[in-house]
Amino acid sequence: MSSNNNTNQKAVPEAREALDKFKYEVANEIGVPLKKGYNGDLTAAQSGYVGGYMVKKMIEAQEKQMSQSSNQ
Repeated sequence: MSSNNNTNQKAVPEAREALDKFKYEVANEIGVPLKKGYNGDLTAAQSGYVGGYMVKKMIEAQEKQMSQSSNQ
């Protein structure tokens, strides 16, 4: 694997700010004390829960959008 191959690159770099805002909203909603800057004091479970919940909410939003567009 090449050292230039970064799998963490955003598909849409302009979305970074919105994703960060969404991440903090989700963390607050589920009670994970996520803060700007260093978060090394969080457990892997807490971090995973935030990411997993973000994905769940994004899938729900996409499903809702798809069902609305198919009903038109």
